[in-house]
Amino acid sequence: MPRKHLTTTRREFLKTAATAAAMPYFVTSSALGAAGRPPASERITMGCIGVGGRGRSNMGGFMRFPGVRVVAVCDPVERNRELARAQVNKKYDGNGCASYNDFRELVARDDIDAVSVATPDHWHAIPSIEACRHGKDVFCEKPLSLTILDGRAMVEAARRYGRVFSSGSQRVLGDYGKLARYIRSGAIGEIQEAYVNVGGPSRPCNLAPQAVPPGVDWEMWLGPAPWAPFNRGRLNFRPWRDYSGGGMTDWGGHKFGAVLFAMDLQKTGPVEVFPPDGKDHELLTYRFENGFQMYHSPRKGDITYKGTLGEASRGKMGQPARQVEMPEYKGRGGLQGDFLHCVRTREMPFRDVEYGHRAATVCHLGNIAYWLGRPLKWDPVKEEFVGDDEANRWLDRPRREPWRL
Repeated sequence: MPRKHLTTTRREFLKTAATAAAMPYFVTSSALGAAGRPPASERITMGCIGVGGRGRSNMGGFMRFPGVRVVAVCDPVERNRELARAQVNKKYDGNGCASYNDFRELVARDDIDAVSVATPDHWHAIPSIEACRHGKDVFCEKPLSLTILDGRAMVEAARRYGRVFSSGSQRVLGDYGKLARYIRSGAIGEIQEAYVNVGGPSRPCNLAPQAVPPGVDWEMWLGPAPWAPFNRGRLNFRPWRDYSGGGMTDWGGHKFGAVLFAMDLQKTGPVEVFPPDGKDHELLTYRFENGFQMYHSPRKGDITYKGTLGEASRGKMGQPARQVEMPEYKGRGGLQGDFLHCVRTREMPFRDVEYGHRAATVCHLGNIAYWLGRPLKWDPVKEEFVGDDEANRWLDRPRREPWRL
């Protein structure tokens, strides 16, 4: 499937913005201390795009670090951005935080080193790619993408513009790291299967129209999604197919991602996906090239591994059979601290964008198999379905103008 590059509107506005040089993990002049600013080793300036509940939580987490200064927030819902702006100004005992309705104005600022993106899922790709194009490092909430093509475009942008890009799934290591270490130690033998308990796919939304309340830029909130009348229930975006992949991508970003990490499959994907058929496949089944199988299962705890010597889950494991070397966070302060450390050092973060993309892809493949109701063959190198034009149409979604990749 041909790759497309993000084209930005408001071109005259953005012509004046700084552009990034294409070299691995390039460091911006602002990060190095140009124009009298301290170098990134002393302070990282951040902007936060999407500052609803989760976005403000992420923002607050970043502000805990003494080397970070949040200078701008953005959200198409006025209440969200004003609450966030007040939170920032209270933290820094001043009124210096700028607030924006349009993320393009935020990423065009040359005094911002990094951005946190915590928008609804359908708005993850475009702001993240624009931030990369403007020389910003990116911390993007999970699930990384709305579509598989979105995710690959985000990986390509991070590599092309040399950005540190972390996908925001703290639970891969925080919740499931000990389990990963346990099964990697050989305590239950060779791992054959994993059962993952997350919600199901998203669904179409037919909520009745309501009047758009003051302070909500509904056109901007919808952005690239199909036009639809406002209903307050749409702001709770997770169940609706136009904005999210549902429970599959929500907790799937954590749990399927944790299995890929534990099984050292973070740079690949399954080769076959089977939806439940009442005969050969009781559960949605992913089959990998090495023979490992992973199931979408509501019945075996949050993650359960089955090996040749038994089963293991967070509530059912002992001591590792041996010491295991395993990737960990860099620096201090969890997933956010890992990201900030890598902004300074230009190392690859623990949840590099490629890993976030592969985890999201597993979720998307499961949804597509559910929606089509038939087995699918997947090429994890080319990232396309094998001999299946109908399924390949699900790799991406149409976008409303002027938003496009």
